Amino acid sequence: MQLTPDDSATIDSLVRASLGARLRAHAPYSNFQVGAALLADDGEMFIGCNIENASFSLTLCAERVAAAAAVTAQKRHWRAIAIASKGGVSPCGACRQFLSEFGHELLVVCVDAQSEQRKIFQLSDLLPHAFDHIPQ
Repeated sequence: MQLTPDDSATIDSLVRASLGARLRAHAPYSNFQVGAALLADDGEMFIGCNIENASFSLTLCAERVAAAAAVTAQKRHWRAIAIASKGGVSPCGACRQFLSEFGHELLVVCVDAQSEQRKIFQLSDLLPHAFDHIPQ
């Protein structure tokens, strides 16, 4: 079942979880903490935080950490993801592509960690031309 911006109680719960996950971030280099909460179709929630590494290319984004937790639990159908950060930034291009592997209609809630203001998008609007042409 697809989540809509009108599902305020569910979105509020996701936002709270993403704000909590942000507090667990390991960001000693940028000091830019990000938390994510991903909602599976069955209502189970998975959280993730960004984990930086001295070798910057090894850094893990919060969105992909949450997605990996969901996949590990064999949950591959998702309704929404909330992402909390300073300024409420949207997912990076790599995370957009990664999330699109599991569905283009994912609701994406970007949350400013200070004001808790939200911007809500459909993943397909953030990445309208996702790569999905794998040879068979």
